[in-house]
Amino acid sequence: MEIPLHLHDTMTRSVQPLKAEDRKQFRFYCCGPTVYGPAHIGNFRAFLVQDVLRRALEVAGLNPLHVRNLTDVDDKTIRTSQAEGKSLTEFTRFWTEKFHEDSEALNILPPHKEPKATEHIPQQILLVERLAAKGLAYAANDGSVYFKVSAYEPYGKLSRLKEREISTQSTSSSGEQNDADEYDRESVADFALWKSRKPDDGDNFWESPWGEGRPGWHLECSAMSQEYLGDSFDLHAGGIDLCFPHHENEIAQSEGATGKPFARHWFHNAHLMVEGQKMSKSLGNLYTLEDLEEKGFTPMEVRYTLISGHYKQQLNFTFASLKSGRSAMKKMEKAVTKYLEQAGLTEEDFLALAKAPYPTEFGHFQRAWDGIANDLNVSQATGGIFAGFAQLEKVELNTDSILKELKALATVLYAIGIELFQKVEETVIEVPDEVQALGEERWQAKQARDWEKADALRTQLQEAGWQSLDRKDSYDLTPIT
Repeated sequence: MEIPLHLHDTMTRSVQPLKAEDRKQFRFYCCGPTVYGPAHIGNFRAFLVQDVLRRALEVAGLNPLHVRNLTDVDDKTIRTSQAEGKSLTEFTRFWTEKFHEDSEALNILPPHKEPKATEHIPQQILLVERLAAKGLAYAANDGSVYFKVSAYEPYGKLSRLKEREISTQSTSSSGEQNDADEYDRESVADFALWKSRKPDDGDNFWESPWGEGRPGWHLECSAMSQEYLGDSFDLHAGGIDLCFPHHENEIAQSEGATGKPFARHWFHNAHLMVEGQKMSKSLGNLYTLEDLEEKGFTPMEVRYTLISGHYKQQLNFTFASLKSGRSAMKKMEKAVTKYLEQAGLTEEDFLALAKAPYPTEFGHFQRAWDGIANDLNVSQATGGIFAGFAQLEKVELNTDSILKELKALATVLYAIGIELFQKVEETVIEVPDEVQALGEERWQAKQARDWEKADALRTQLQEAGWQSLDRKDSYDLTPIT
C-alpha cells in the first residue's frame, strides 16, 4: 500500500504528488560528486536531503530505483591529477573511496546504481551523434562539438531563462562561476558536448568521430540516466546551483535527442551558509566531515544539523546548531529508553523496528510523518517527534501499544536517517599546564567574588583559545571551536 508523498517541483514551481509513472518503481537520478577532493558539508547537504527523499519513498511504498553518477573526468579532475603526478584512474579512485567512507559515516544509503563518466564514453558519443543528426550540434574547427542552443526552441524552461536574456554559460543559477566549458563556440550560449584533446589533458582522451577528446561535463548525466532509467523517468535531483546551466543543458540534450520528456519532476535544494557567511576557501569554512569530527562532533550530529532546515531554504550551519542537534538526540534517547524499559525491550530491539514492513499510520507520531510526506519538512518531523512524546505522557499504554508507537517512531527516524543509541568514544581533551593554571586561578577568583580578576583571566583563556564552562561545584576547560 502506498502512502501519499508530495514534493516541490522546480519546473512547475508548485508542490506535486510523487508517483511512479509505470506504477512499479519510482526511478530517480541525482547528480553525484566530482571526485577531485574531499566533499564538504555544502556538498553533503544535497546528498543528505536526497537520502531523506530515497528513504521516504521506501517507507511510502514507492519502490525507488536511485541512480547517482560519479564525475571522474572533467577540467578539475584532470588538472588536479596532473598536478599530483597521478593517473586519472588512481586519483579519482582515492577520492571516490573517501566520498563513500564519509557517506557511510553520515548514514547515506548507497545508490542502487553509481555509474562513472569514464565507463560510459560510448553512450556519450552516441548521444552527440544523435544530436548532430538532428541539427542540434555542430563541430568546431578544433574538433570540439557544441550544442546549438538557438536551434532548440524550448531552452530555458526549467530556470525560466526566457524571462531574461540568455547571454552566457559562464554563471550558474546560484551566481557561481561555471568554468566547465573553456572552449571556443559559435555563441556564448552554446555549451560543449565533446571537447577536443589539448596538451594539458595528457593521456586523458578517447577516440571519437571528431577526433581525440573527452566528453563535456553536462553530457554524462544525460547519457547515464538514459542508460539506467530510460529516456523518461520520474525525478531528477541536485543542488540549486545546478539548475542552470547543468540541468537546463541536460534537458536540451536529452529531449533534443529523444523527442520525449526527460524528468517529470525536478528537486533542488538551497545552499548552505556557515556561521552566517557564504562558504569559501578564503574564509576557511569549507568544512569536511573530518574537520568536524576533529572538533568533537559525530557524523550523526552533523547529519541531524544538515537536514534540520527546510531543503528549499538556505541553512545557516553553526557550531551552536551542532550542539543543539546533540542535545535533541539525547532527549530522544532518554524518552525512548523510558518506553523500552516499560515494554521490556532493548536499544537493539528499537533499532530493529526500523525495517519493513513499514506502518501506514503513525499513532502519536503522525504529525512527524506528515512533515516528511509534505515536501520533506524535516523540521516539522523532528518537532512532531517531541510533540508525540509529550502526547504519550498523557495516555496509558500497554505493551502492544508501546510497541506500535515505537515502531512508528523508528520508521520516522529511519526516514530522516537518524540512528539513536550510537556508541561514541569519549574524546579526552588534553589541557596544557599553563591553560589549566589560568583556569584554576580564574575559578578561585570567582569563588572569592573577585569578579574583575575573574573576567581578566577569562579573557586570557579566550586569547589562548580556551573557555571555562562553569558547573555548580567545579568547571571544565574546552577549546574554542
